Amino acid sequence: MWEKPIGFKGYNLGRKGSESRGFTLVELLVVISIISMLMAMLMPVMCGVRRRARRLQGIVNQREIVNAVNYYTMDNDGIYPESVATIGRSRWNWQEPTMLTGYRKRSPQLHRSMGEYLGSYIKDAGKLFCKNAPEKYKHLQKAWDAGDEWDNPDTAPVPDPVIGTYCFYWNYIGFLGGRRRIFIGPQSSSDGPEKSKLLVSDYFGYDHWRSPKAYGSCEEFPKATVTPGTYVSSAYWSCLESEGVNFNTIAVKLHAGYTDGHVEPYYPSETVPMEVSITSNGSVPYPSGLGPGIFYLPRNGLQRPPRKWLTVNSLSR
Repeated sequence: MWEKPIGFKGYNLGRKGSESRGFTLVELLVVISIISMLMAMLMPVMCGVRRRARRLQGIVNQREIVNAVNYYTMDNDGIYPESVATIGRSRWNWQEPTMLTGYRKRSPQLHRSMGEYLGSYIKDAGKLFCKNAPEKYKHLQKAWDAGDEWDNPDTAPVPDPVIGTYCFYWNYIGFLGGRRRIFIGPQSSSDGPEKSKLLVSDYFGYDHWRSPKAYGSCEEFPKATVTPGTYVSSAYWSCLESEGVNFNTIAVKLHAGYTDGHVEPYYPSETVPMEVSITSNGSVPYPSGLGPGIFYLPRNGLQRPPRKWLTVNSLSR
């Protein structure tokens, strides 16, 4: 016969024991409320961490783009690839510097796709996309791999362009405004001071035809909402100037890569406005409200010749 050991109190199977094994409804609600408050406090922190991680990946992407373009120059007598941001043939003009694939070849010898120039140096087309942009172009990898033969399967059988979220400035010319200055991107590894050292940057601009009278960027900034992508382009962030946002209040951190291989941050206050030109020499910008708008270049990307800026008149001599 089993005997109760000394000090053994047994199991209490009564009501009191049942209540001691669980939470009351009030206690559960208190716990849930505490967890909810903690999550509400942590979510902005976690979102910020993810945003910084994507920004870091963007820096890595830009460095890989810079390296790829420089490798290209090593294999091509020091010459940078031609810009694909053009439209037209014999009387061609410039298009926005975010172009990855142009509308058509400028000549039989020049490619309309950046992939034709850099495809052997960059395999993953995702490297050409800003990680903090809201949504990348649906057919980005397919378009990159197809090169000059790209044709969007969702549209009529005509050559379609591809517009990304980074700005590419090698062999690019743009209109800088005051005193009729022009921007000239890197053309060869032996360039002098009259040409910029800027190769790639985040998109930051104003008054694009897709978001008139609004500031736009591939990096998210306060009050910005998504400008959806189209059948030829990626989505980006934008906010109307009428919403109380202006150039001096936008606190967005941007990055740019240069010919010497480094990538550095800059802010809107450290930029110079550039307009897309409707002439090949960069002398005439698109009329206000009808084109791709203003693209803000990091001031460090603009090189000054020893005495004065290169002007439209000096370019034509």
